[in-house]
Amino acid sequence: MSSDRSHVKHAAILCAALMALTGCNTANKHIGEIDPYFGEAVKYDTALQTINPDPVYPASAAQPGSKGDKGARAVLRYRTDAVKAVEATQTSSGSR
Repeated sequence: MSSDRSHVKHAAILCAALMALTGCNTANKHIGEIDPYFGEAVKYDTALQTINPDPVYPASAAQPGSKGDKGARAVLRYRTDAVKAVEATQTSSGSR
């Protein structure tokens, strides 16, 4: 008779363990279904931080390989209080 109780006890433990495992199985029903835009933020940030391999410099800007002559003249103007006047710009306020 104790053998029968032992089997019932083991069967009850096995049933409880199986029920617990099936409960864990429903926690992640969508495994493998990843949002198609997953990782886009990382790709965007990487693209922003990548140096442009073919930059276009305006003619009035410092050019690569320059020796800082333009910057030196700007510093000289600043130190001698001969800074170029700021150009006023306007923006449109749109239609009202």
